[in-house]
Amino acid sequence: MGPSLLGYGYSPKLVPWLRAHCRSYDVVVVNGIWQYNAFGVWRALHGGTTPYCVFTHGMLDPWFKDTYPLKHVKKWLYWPWADYRVLRDAAAVLFTCEEERRLAQKSFWLYRCNEHVISYGTARPKGSPESQLQQFHDRFPELSRRRCLLFLGRVHEKKGPDLLFHAFAAILRTLPSGVTKHLHLTMAGPDDHPYAKQMKNLAVTLGIADRVTWTGMLTGDLKWGAFHASDAFVLPSHQENFGIAVTEALACGVPVLISDKINIWQEIARCHAGLAEPDDLEGTARLLRRWLDMPEGDREEMRKAARACFSANFDIEHTAASFSTMLNSLDFSHT
Repeated sequence: MGPSLLGYGYSPKLVPWLRAHCRSYDVVVVNGIWQYNAFGVWRALHGGTTPYCVFTHGMLDPWFKDTYPLKHVKKWLYWPWADYRVLRDAAAVLFTCEEERRLAQKSFWLYRCNEHVISYGTARPKGSPESQLQQFHDRFPELSRRRCLLFLGRVHEKKGPDLLFHAFAAILRTLPSGVTKHLHLTMAGPDDHPYAKQMKNLAVTLGIADRVTWTGMLTGDLKWGAFHASDAFVLPSHQENFGIAVTEALACGVPVLISDKINIWQEIARCHAGLAEPDDLEGTARLLRRWLDMPEGDREEMRKAARACFSANFDIEHTAASFSTMLNSLDFSHT
């Protein structure tokens, strides 16, 4: 709809265009709330004949209310007349797992919508795992001799890298050297912003800088190579609606060591495809200890379970089928 104004993303062309063209579509899908694209769809379509659905993508998680109370007050200023109406009048409000749906009800007392949980996921990795692994080791040859725990994503306080560093340092101090001799952290993500630099300084302070490799952002075959080169994937996040990188690890047969604030942790635990603990230092350290204490045979079984978990729950083909089933189940005559 052309350039938008301010951080809210207001565009004066959005509503007129939607009203002029909405009859050309069976349904409109809105991704996210708190921006004008969602409110503009409501303005154009509510009370009309073209229904719309909304993916909230974790934006109603109460973690944000608890962590950023001033921002939550700001959201309350336009919740009753904007986003509350967006959700109330949608043909369906879509959640990617049961935990996301449950938590969404706790953000605002004024809450009413037609909730649907549908499958969500990502595509299987393409290409040769052997070639991707070789490319990664060619770029980072020192990691070919290491037992790597992979953190892949934004280096942001929400994702708990500080917990990971403190827990990793504690593990190195307390476990026998024979267990930790080749243990290494691979930090894959943009590392040129202030918080990432704080984490680099923290690694130095904790005396683990020589056990951490910062790869910067990885894409394509190098990203998949990082997964294939890893003993396990680690994410002690304080809040994740879904966690695409978590499911990508599963697709590569890499067990995941995650916090119970990642909303798909229960599905993963049921499949025995990873371990989950609280998002604090004790829980994060316990994640690492549990993995390192596990017999190799059990770790190998968990690798097999990781692939099976992805196939059963998070393959993008399931998402398409689930979305289609949801649409066919809706009674659009009342929208």
